Amino acid sequence: MTPPVVSIVAKSGTGKTTLLEKLITELKQRGYRVGAVKHDAHNFNIDHEGKDSWRLSAAGADTMIITSPEKMAMVKRNPTKQEPELQDTLENYTADMDIVLTEGFKRNNMPKIEVHRRERCAQLLSRGQEYDPTLLAIASDSELDLDVPVYNINDAVGLCDLIVARFLA
Repeated sequence: MTPPVVSIVAKSGTGKTTLLEKLITELKQRGYRVGAVKHDAHNFNIDHEGKDSWRLSAAGADTMIITSPEKMAMVKRNPTKQEPELQDTLENYTADMDIVLTEGFKRNNMPKIEVHRRERCAQLLSRGQEYDPTLLAIASDSELDLDVPVYNINDAVGLCDLIVARFLA
């Protein structure tokens, strides 16, 4: 069984990662085990050329895992050169979490909090040209009159209260 998932969505450069850092910190302070899944539309590389882990992947390892007493990382090639479905990733890697926060994945059907900065984009993703019924709340730098709660973009405590009440209580 997978834990509850909340996706943080917005246009690039709006502050998704900054808000996620604050939410993760607040949830951890409250004692929750928090998973994070980031969507990257580009080919990312977590290895550094010349390092042993990079060399093993470069040699053709389909799965390369590096472990230490503190953490573990895995580089697993997608055999079809296609990103796996988010639900598959969650089922395979986050079952031991209390909650998972994702960055991106704006087209999924999971509950969402949209980050909004007026100077970045006046129109919302979830309440603009399209209406996304999975929208839970907006974190914004300006006041908005919407059918979902609007929080100050820096109100991680309030947003965590919403997440806890909705998914963890």
